[in-house]
Amino acid sequence: MDRQQEFVLRTIEERDVRFVRLWFTDVVGTLKSVALAPAEVEAAFLEGLGFDGSSIEGLSRIYESDMLLQPDPSTFQILPWRGTEEPTSRMYCDILTPDGEPSASDTRGVLKRTLQKASGMGFTCYTSPEIEFYLLKSNKVGPAGVPEPVDFGGYFDHTPGGVVQDFRRRAVSTLEEVGISVEFSHHETGPGQNEIDLRHADALQTADNIQTFRTVVKEVAISQGIYATFMPKPFTEHAGSGMHTHFSLFEGDTNAFFEAGSEYQLSKTARHFIAGVLKHAPEFTSVTNQYINSYKRLWGGGEAPSYLSWGHNNRSALVRVPLYKPNKMQSARIEYRGIDSAANPYLAYAVILAAGLKGIEEEYPLSPAESEDIAAMTSSERRALGYSALPSSLDEAIRITEDSEFMAEILGEQVFEQFLRNKRDNWKEYRAQVTPYELHKDLGIL
Repeated sequence: MDRQQEFVLRTIEERDVRFVRLWFTDVVGTLKSVALAPAEVEAAFLEGLGFDGSSIEGLSRIYESDMLLQPDPSTFQILPWRGTEEPTSRMYCDILTPDGEPSASDTRGVLKRTLQKASGMGFTCYTSPEIEFYLLKSNKVGPAGVPEPVDFGGYFDHTPGGVVQDFRRRAVSTLEEVGISVEFSHHETGPGQNEIDLRHADALQTADNIQTFRTVVKEVAISQGIYATFMPKPFTEHAGSGMHTHFSLFEGDTNAFFEAGSEYQLSKTARHFIAGVLKHAPEFTSVTNQYINSYKRLWGGGEAPSYLSWGHNNRSALVRVPLYKPNKMQSARIEYRGIDSAANPYLAYAVILAAGLKGIEEEYPLSPAESEDIAAMTSSERRALGYSALPSSLDEAIRITEDSEFMAEILGEQVFEQFLRNKRDNWKEYRAQVTPYELHKDLGIL
C-alpha cells in the first residue's frame, strides 16, 4: 500500500468519515457515485470494487458487464456541503476490467492515454477553464414559456444585495474547501448568467475539478433555493454558456508555446498545435458540443465561434491567443473557445490535446491570424479567405465524427461506438419532435 492510500485511510479514521463516495463518469460525462463503508476502502484500494458496467451509459456491453472501480487516492476530499455530523468524502475512480486492466470504455482513461502520449513527446499539458452557467429561479419554464433568471444583471455588474453575489461567494468558498483554486468570478452578459474561472492545473486534475465544480455549483444553488444549469443555450435572445479553456504545453519548467520575438511570442510548437486543433475541430465538435442545444449556442451569436480561425484577442475566433503578460514566458497559452460547459471534460480535453499533438508531430502549417469579426463577414468574404465552418447541427457533427479515423484512434473503438450511438439516439428523438416553434409559426396558417 502506497503513502497516498495510507494517508486516505488515516484521514478517514481521524476525521471519523462515515461515507466514502466513489465517483466516476459515463460516456457523456454524467457523474456517477456509489457510497462505500469506511471499513471497505482498504479492500477497494487493493482489489477494486465490482459493479455492473452494462447498466451505465457507454461503459460495457451486456456480455462483458463485470467491471471494477479503482479509487485514485490522490483525489480524496471531504465534501463540506454534506455537513460535519456524518462527514462524507469522495475519490475519483479509474474503471478496470475484471483482470485489472484499464477499461477501454473509461473516458477518464481516454484522457490519461492522451496525456501519456504527450508525456512521451516530452510535454506536460496544463489547462484552465472559464466555466459559464445560468442561475434560474427553478428548473421549470415560467409563465412566458421560458426559464426565469434570478436577476437581470449584465457583464461584470455589481448588484448590491443580489442573490448571485451571495451565491458566488459561497460557491467559491466551497470550491476552495475541496482544493479547487479559483482565479476569477463575475456576472456574465446574460440575465442570471455567471462565470467562475479555475486556476491552471494539469489536464487530468482540471477534468476532475470540472466534475466537482458542477456538483458544487448545483449543490450551492439548491441550498439557496435556486437552480443552476449548464445547458449550452437556455435563452434564444441571450448568450450561451461556454467553457473556454486555456491550454499550454511545458517541457519541464519551460513553456513550449513561448518564443521571444516571434509573432505573438508563439513558438513553432504552439503554431503547429493551433493548426492541429483547427484542422481536426470539425471532427471532434460532436464531443466538445455534444447536445442538440449546443449548436444553438455555436450559431446563435453572442461571441460563440462558428468558423475555423485563430487570432490574437479576437473573440470571434475559434482559437484565441491571449497576450496579457507580454514578457512573461510562463503565461504563453492558447484558448479554445468552442467547447461548451456541458461537455464531458475528459473526452473534450483528450480530443483537443490529441489534435494539437498531431499538428506538432506532422508539422501542420498555420494559416494567418485573423483580426476581423468573422461572423460579420459575408459568405463570399469568408469563402475568399478560406474560412470553413464548424458543423451547424448535432446530426452534421455526428456524420463528420463517424468518418474520422483520427477520432476513432483517440477515443478507442468502444468509446467511439458507444458515444456515437448515444448521440444518434439523441438526434433521432429530437428529429421526431414537433416543437413549439413549428406550432406557433405554422399551425394557424397551414
